[in-house]
Amino acid sequence: MKLLEGIRVVNLAVNLPGPVAARRLHQMGASVVKVEPPAGDPMESYSKTWYADMAAGHTVVQVDLKDPAGLARLHAYLSEADLLITASRPAALERLGLGWKALHERHPALCQVAIVGYPSPRQNEAGHDLTYQASLGLLTPPHMPRTLLADMAGGEQTVEGALALLLGRHRGLGSGYCEVALSSAAEAMAEPLRYGCTVPGANLGGGCPEYNIYPAQDGWVAVAALEPHFKKRLEESLVVGTDEEYRAVFASRGAVEWQQWGQELDVPIVALR
Repeated sequence: MKLLEGIRVVNLAVNLPGPVAARRLHQMGASVVKVEPPAGDPMESYSKTWYADMAAGHTVVQVDLKDPAGLARLHAYLSEADLLITASRPAALERLGLGWKALHERHPALCQVAIVGYPSPRQNEAGHDLTYQASLGLLTPPHMPRTLLADMAGGEQTVEGALALLLGRHRGLGSGYCEVALSSAAEAMAEPLRYGCTVPGANLGGGCPEYNIYPAQDGWVAVAALEPHFKKRLEESLVVGTDEEYRAVFASRGAVEWQQWGQELDVPIVALR
C-alpha cells in the first residue's frame, strides 16, 4: 500500500543512511527530490549499483548550496515539501541559513529529520559507522565489519522519525524536528551484547550447542534450534546432546546437505555462504 502517496520529501543527505531512508519512504508512496552537491553523491563512486538502487524513482538534481542561486533553488523545493532529510552537521546547516529555526520560520509546514553522529550536545562531532561500532565492542580485529550496522539502523530510525513527525502534523501538532544519532542507533543494535547475551560463551554466543555454528564436510552450518520444540526434534533425530556430539555429527555431511535435511525436519539449519 502506498500510504505516503502525496507526501513530498527533499533529501539533502548523501552516502548513507539518508538515501536508504528516502528509498523506503519512496517505496511507501512518497515522491523524493534528491539534492546532491555539484560533485554528486560519493556513494556513486563506492557502488554504482547500490547508489542507483537507492535513487531509483527519485528526482536527482545537483545544487550548489554555497551559491545564492542554488540556495534559492533549494528553497523552491522546500516550499512544496512535507519533509526534509539532512545529514550535515547542524553547525554547517546553520551557516547556510538552514538551521531548524530559520527553516521553520520560512517553511512552517515542513518537517525535518536531521541525521547526526552523536546525540546532544555532541551533534557536531565527527564519526562514521566504523568508529561507532568500534566504541561499542562490535569489532573483532583485524576483521572489518560485514555490514554498515549504524548506517542501516540509522536509516530505519530516520524513517520512524519521519513517520512520527508526519503523523503529529496530521493530528494538528504542527510540523516538527527530530535528530537521529547514528551512534545511538548502533548502541540500540548492540543491546544483545550489552546485556551479555552474545558475549563469547553466553547462550547466544556459542554457549548452547543447539544455537551455534559447526564445520561440515565442505563448509560450515548455522544451527538455530533454540526453541524447545526445535531442540527436542533435532536432538532426538541426531541422538546428540553435548557440544562434542553436535560437532561430530555435523562434520559427517556437507553443509548444503544439512540445510536440506533441516528443511525436511523443519529445524532452522543453514549453510554459511
